[in-house]
Amino acid sequence: MSAADALAALAALDLRVGTVAEARPAEGTRKPAIRLWVDFGPEIGVKRSSAQVTAHYTPERLIGRQVIAAVNLPPRRIGGFVSEVLVLGLPDAAGDVVLLRPDVPVPNGGRVH
Repeated sequence: MSAADALAALAALDLRVGTVAEARPAEGTRKPAIRLWVDFGPEIGVKRSSAQVTAHYTPERLIGRQVIAAVNLPPRRIGGFVSEVLVLGLPDAAGDVVLLRPDVPVPNGGRVH
């Protein structure tokens, strides 16, 4: 893939910030996960996501946390749950997911650029 193709693919993603409004342990999944309801503000609303982030987070710890997510990908069914957005993270040294988030609070729905 050329650099121009990579930039075009990245530009096609709609990456936004939202605040986790609700979080629950995911039942019926092969790997431990947490189901999230993320508020992206009035334009996008609350969207659902399933995230394999149990190594570093509990549902209680995630409520109120801002996260970055791709909001324009097709929904996927994961363990009987429809995930509408992809919450983004990076692997730590052990390969466990650490969520991406802004350093300071920003308005929900803000676009990454």
